[in-house]
Amino acid sequence: MKLLTWNLFHGRSVPETKHALLDEFTDKISGWDWDVALLQEVPPWWPPALARATDAEQRTVLTSRNALLPVRRWIAERRPDLIKANGGGANAILVRGDRIVAHAALRLRWRPERRMLHAVHLADAGIWVANVHATANPKPLARADMARCGETLVHWAADAPALLGGDANVPDATVPGFTDIGGHRIDRFLTRGALTVTTPARTLERDGLSDHAPVLIEVS
Repeated sequence: MKLLTWNLFHGRSVPETKHALLDEFTDKISGWDWDVALLQEVPPWWPPALARATDAEQRTVLTSRNALLPVRRWIAERRPDLIKANGGGANAILVRGDRIVAHAALRLRWRPERRMLHAVHLADAGIWVANVHATANPKPLARADMARCGETLVHWAADAPALLGGDANVPDATVPGFTDIGGHRIDRFLTRGALTVTTPARTLERDGLSDHAPVLIEVS
């Protein structure tokens, strides 16, 4: 199973591009070979379009700054860097070639920003895959978020293998019962149970999209 994690930077680029970048992000994500994509800082109206373009099933949870979303969206679709993170936020899981038989979500905290853990149970693979964007600062909150993610995912998965991925906001998150199997800086993959890395984590070319590198790993 090939897994991708990518923080989309609220649909922005570095340097700034003065128009909406849904098509550019879609072209990148649809062109890569993955089975499950874990996405963070996604404009909330993007997941259905991304799922259609990638022939995937999707599950989404809203995160922070989504009040008056139509107004935020109007600005973000015209000048993403004018509104930046205030364009609204979501985390999304996209799944190709397998069936999602369950989706679970947990609010990790309200402050300083709303942070969410969510996960899907895949029918054919028999695995739970979870997605998180941990609190950015202070770092002890990020570490606490990650530890709570592990505890919650163990409860959801029971005896099934489980994988936790996403933006940990720390490069060395400790999650009891889970092993860090690789990533790039703060974007990590952690596993529990009978999962083995078959292709180590590597970054993909993003052509200036986002301030995070997309990271791909393969497990069996």
